[in-house]
Amino acid sequence: MTDRLKGKSALVLGVAPGNIGEAIARRYVEHGARVLVSGRRADAVSTVAAALGAEWLACDITSQSEINQLVAESEKRLGGLDIGVNATGWGLLKPFLEHSREDLDMMNALQFTGPFQYFQALLRAMTSGGSIIQVSSVTATIMFDHHAAYMGTKAGIDHVIRCIAHEFGHHRIRANSIAPGGVADAPMSGGGLAKPAVAELYRREIPLGRSGVSADVADAALWLASDESSFVTGQVIHVSGGQTLRRNPSISEVYGAFAADAATVQKSAYIG
Repeated sequence: MTDRLKGKSALVLGVAPGNIGEAIARRYVEHGARVLVSGRRADAVSTVAAALGAEWLACDITSQSEINQLVAESEKRLGGLDIGVNATGWGLLKPFLEHSREDLDMMNALQFTGPFQYFQALLRAMTSGGSIIQVSSVTATIMFDHHAAYMGTKAGIDHVIRCIAHEFGHHRIRANSIAPGGVADAPMSGGGLAKPAVAELYRREIPLGRSGVSADVADAALWLASDESSFVTGQVIHVSGGQTLRRNPSISEVYGAFAADAATVQKSAYIG
């Protein structure tokens, strides 16, 4: 590996074993950055940190006091902050009319208010400039059924990222979003994409002919964190194999694919 991030320090929030946040943190460590990983569950974050040889702290993104403590302590431990990543998310899948006020409040806290306050804390700490990276979603651009609160808050925080790029560029702050499609080896979407019929539905809609993996997202996050992207800000970088040129499958197609896979498993078990 090269030392593309040598001398830089990075805070990655939203880390758990096997998720996109872990993949990004791993890539940063591999390329020479000093890294602190964080997430809500201390046991999960500490496990990742031990595997990577990174610092760690627990933090609930819905708590402003915990966010402020996280950024302040990360700046202290790492000797400054050059890179700040938000990889938190909640993949709520529920028909539009069934979203409760509690669902909306939690989604807003996790995917809009919390990230907004996290970025505020990062901006106060990044007095010498830096790179802020939000992990968004292809569904902030193209439709998917029963996903409105998730999609709306992702789209909203993408626009906040543009505001940061606009307002803080003169402070040498760059701010960008990465929008993955379904990620086959990540917990949020990997379960469905592990089913052959579901995976085939998505391959049909992806010009490059395969589902994404966490390493694809980590590579984009590495580039946005490095000096190689020093003139890139205010952008949503789609890491989806070109899926925005087409569409997401409908929810009825997805449920049909699940049913087809279940029938195949049952038939195989009977024949065996």
